Amino acid sequence: MSFSDKISTDGSQSLGSNPFAALNPAGLPSARPASSAPPSALSPPPAKSRGRVDIKRTTAGRGGKTVTLVTGFVGIGRPEKESLCKKMRSACGCGGTVKDGDIEIQGDQREKIAQILTDAGFRPVFAGG
Repeated sequence: MSFSDKISTDGSQSLGSNPFAALNPAGLPSARPASSAPPSALSPPPAKSRGRVDIKRTTAGRGGKTVTLVTGFVGIGRPEKESLCKKMRSACGCGGTVKDGDIEIQGDQREKIAQILTDAGFRPVFAGG
């Protein structure tokens, strides 16, 4: 190889030029400061699902009266079921109770109950008719 085939590394003008200097930064988002926290640390983590619960409308054994039955709670105790039942009763404007680990609300109130359960972190699923 001859000496003329080699590229000079003495720091001449060809190595010192910035190829991005001619670009127009207009319309581009500004750079985030290095000391700033990543965006995932600034926003709260997504709410963790507390499990699936089934919402059923039933009349069996109640003299033809319709009730909305919420079943399938896993990992919560009776006091929390009582507080959920109280929220449902006040939102629906009707009676209800916790019986055998399930929540019973008088009437067909499935949509309102589903919203309350979603706000509480559960994943409501409409089951049955």
